[in-house]
Amino acid sequence: MKSFKYVIIGNSAAGIGCAEGIRQIDKKGTIAIISDEKHHTYSRPLISYLLEGKTDLQRMKYRPDNFYKQHNIVLISGEKAVSINKESKTIKLEKGEEIKYEKLLAALGSSPFIPPMDGLEQVKSKFTFMKLDDAINLDKELSKDKKVLIVGAGLIGLKCAEGIYKKSGKITIIDLANRILPSILDEDGSVIIQKHIESKGIHFILNDSVSRFESNSAFLKSGNIIEFDILVIAVGVRPNVSLIKNAGGKINKGIWTNEKCETSLPDIYSAGDCTESFDITCDKERILALLPNAYMQGECAGINMAGGQKLYDKAIPMNAIGFFGLHLITAGSYEGNFFVKSDKSNYKKLFFKDDLLKGYIMIGDVNRGGIYTRIIREKIPLSTLDFELIKERPQLMAFELNERKKMLANISERSV
Repeated sequence: MKSFKYVIIGNSAAGIGCAEGIRQIDKKGTIAIISDEKHHTYSRPLISYLLEGKTDLQRMKYRPDNFYKQHNIVLISGEKAVSINKESKTIKLEKGEEIKYEKLLAALGSSPFIPPMDGLEQVKSKFTFMKLDDAINLDKELSKDKKVLIVGAGLIGLKCAEGIYKKSGKITIIDLANRILPSILDEDGSVIIQKHIESKGIHFILNDSVSRFESNSAFLKSGNIIEFDILVIAVGVRPNVSLIKNAGGKINKGIWTNEKCETSLPDIYSAGDCTESFDITCDKERILALLPNAYMQGECAGINMAGGQKLYDKAIPMNAIGFFGLHLITAGSYEGNFFVKSDKSNYKKLFFKDDLLKGYIMIGDVNRGGIYTRIIREKIPLSTLDFELIKERPQLMAFELNERKKMLANISERSV
């Protein structure tokens, strides 16, 4: 039986953050990363850019080729962890091998949610769009004479549409909701993004859903029928919690963790899309499936696993993304009073309550959105700022002198 001081299940942002967090404290302790994918660590948000031709497999890598060797990490790839024994501190792999650990991180990620749809098994060319292999397999089927139906008008579905736009024929996106991106945009913001995407020839069907499939025909609840050649299911994701749940760990909507990223099980930590985080903008435990949060959470876990001290206590929802050249940033929660500024090409909405900035939406000109993010994350009282100036133009001069010095120091540290 192989034995390691640290074992990490998961080879994406949270797992890599954990390994780097460990190495900040412990330069020599043995580390193993177990991954059910056979690939070098890669950036999942880039799979649409791979299809679009804006990147390639080499540039998709989340860390350099020598990452595992440089950090003395054993990568066990193409192997799925199927169970954890908390008493013997062992992990059983799908092929029967057991791995022993002293400290364990479960960075289990999430899986596509596939709702029950009659006749789905009859559809031959059907795909999800979360992993590199999904994109590679979809790419093999694409051609300009094939019609694509995407079920789901959230981030995954829209990024898929952008990625395959130049390689496919007609693209139709269907969603049960009455607008696109309902989880991150308000109604006005959704309209702006939808019109921009529609200008590329992509067709939306909203307030409707598939009741059944018959071969390459989708029968909608409205009575309409859509013919397609390729189906992509992008309805949403579900956190992978079964490994921790079956080991006796506490599960809510995701895996429960404290501020040190410890689960309820001894010497087992968790990070990333499979976990819940305490959202400081609404004071609630929520699943925040975002790459930057996953990395920070993983790094926090790694530092604590190695005996250091680190808290993950400033989690907020945040998205920075673009569709066909139109960029948007959203962060925080949309509650309280709001300020709106919009013109033909730009849209900004700030939400504030109890002397705090709670959230924002920016579309088009997203420059200096990071200043708004910092105000939210650090809970800087608006009464200490020139908020009227910040509403219009986020800039350092709106902050008090001491706060400006802190921000400039952080910028300087990051540039070293």
